[in-house]
Amino acid sequence: MRATAFWVDGPGAGSLRNEQLREPAPGEVLVRTLHTGISRGTESLVFRGEVPASERDRMRAPFQEGDFPGPVKYGYLNVGVVEQGAPDVVGRTVFTLFPHQSAFVVAESAISLVPDCVPARRAVLAGAVETAVNILWDAAPLVGDRINVIGAGMIGCAVARLARGILGVDVTLVDVDAAKAEVCGRLGVAYAHPDDAPRGRDLVVHCSGSGGGLQLALQSAATEGEIIEASWYGDSPVSLRLGGDFHSRRLTIRSSQVGMVAPRRRGNRTTADRLALALRLLQDPAFDELLTGDSPWRDLPDVLAGIAGGTAPGLCHTIDWKDAG
Repeated sequence: MRATAFWVDGPGAGSLRNEQLREPAPGEVLVRTLHTGISRGTESLVFRGEVPASERDRMRAPFQEGDFPGPVKYGYLNVGVVEQGAPDVVGRTVFTLFPHQSAFVVAESAISLVPDCVPARRAVLAGAVETAVNILWDAAPLVGDRINVIGAGMIGCAVARLARGILGVDVTLVDVDAAKAEVCGRLGVAYAHPDDAPRGRDLVVHCSGSGGGLQLALQSAATEGEIIEASWYGDSPVSLRLGGDFHSRRLTIRSSQVGMVAPRRRGNRTTADRLALALRLLQDPAFDELLTGDSPWRDLPDVLAGIAGGTAPGLCHTIDWKDAG
């Protein structure tokens, strides 16, 4: 059996390669990919070769092949159908943390069943929603909180949509792109340009991936407010102005990262529990607003180059593998 996979050959270059597949052993499944999703922030850093040497082990994807900066097969938003395996999973649509590849063999324990009411393409957002769940577990918002989410990308939008479900919470998505106002409206949250970002917020979640966004997060937090830093910058330095009222207002910056379950839930939730929750939350059709582009698998090298180069705006861009060999 053969498959087609996308590899980052080196900084700024990627290609499609043929892969040889083995027959699944007992306890394993063969999955035929329907859709993969591009994680704009992380995959752009990988494509540009900007993963710091100190983080190359921690940043490995579960089924990554090769090493940073390349050649490396990287990705983790894959939805497909089980073609071979145990009778109770054959024919089921599944989410797997597998790179961009037309078919693959993994242990059955590595797949997560997609609820029947969740469309396959929407299910690629499971990774983003899982990250948003972990961010909110770290943030622990309270009833009636006033929340700014800075950066209306895929993660920021997912955080805002989930947070708005808490009774009495006032959520504003802040982004430099005024075109995001329309998406925010469909997600049921307010939009603000950074110049108009509300101040005095009980909680600020930063997802913009920019130092300016993090500075704005400090400025918009209430006294003794908390900033959850959910951006990852690769090897890019970030400067902050921590003079002025940073200390007198007793502000807190706390990191959040999806690699481990948030401490508040680590004792009674596994990563599998968290992913299953994300897939259930995707029954909400509003998440379709995050799917802003789709391309055939043959175009993946050019699509990722455009996203990494900043010439292909949007939220989640999906890749259609249904006719791939």
